[in-house]
Amino acid sequence: RHRLGHIALRLMDLPKDRWAAGTAGLGTEVEAEIPASEAAVDFLGGFVVDRARPERRIPFADVVNEAYLNRVSLSEYAHYKFPHLTFNKLTGQGRAFLYYTQGAACSEVEIDSLTGETKVRRVDILMDLGRPINEALDRGQVAGAFVQGMGWVTTEKLHYSRDGLLLSHAPSTYKIPSIQDTPREFRIDLLENAANTVNVRGSKAVGEPPLLLAISVWTAIHDALRARPSWESKLPALELPATQEEVFRALHPGRKWE
Repeated sequence: RHRLGHIALRLMDLPKDRWAAGTAGLGTEVEAEIPASEAAVDFLGGFVVDRARPERRIPFADVVNEAYLNRVSLSEYAHYKFPHLTFNKLTGQGRAFLYYTQGAACSEVEIDSLTGETKVRRVDILMDLGRPINEALDRGQVAGAFVQGMGWVTTEKLHYSRDGLLLSHAPSTYKIPSIQDTPREFRIDLLENAANTVNVRGSKAVGEPPLLLAISVWTAIHDALRARPSWESKLPALELPATQEEVFRALHPGRKWE
């Protein structure tokens, strides 16, 4: 929502304090940016200006208020269909997506060989986000998605009863990452000069993709276990998620977790 807000402010040339991000719902859902108001009017400095007669201008707030009082809707709604998609579900061939959001991550972990406790010491991430609309917001998205992924691969284990009932069904019954679990050194860089030519203002979506990079934490744990001299010729079995109990089991085969 904030990224769309920045786009709207630029298109309408409005000050930053003249917008608010609402919550999507049945009455507010909008799925695409539409370059409206390009034919007849301009938005300049918070005013609606008639192109044919630039001297005629009305404060944008007055336009909104007048429309509201006269029950005139200023909303627009549309469905966007991605172009150039040629994916064939039967053959598995073709182009399935308009573009891809790529990234790479390198993680460093430290394991207590007595208890199996794992700490993520450092993470370096490089993401290709095209030309970011709001770089600070995008960096926050990358960090948040990665930490969420860390929970998936290290702590959030699913437990079921003998009858198949999911027991770990909420944060009260499984461990989610906290501020203490975040990497001590967390470096996030964005690829430069990588404009995406097929999306809004050269940008790329950055919601879920960084979550997948958290697998680097699991592989770092696996590599750390493999580094033990006794396992030079045999890789230890390590399940997902690599909880403290799971790491302890890999460290001490045959011993019970207490």
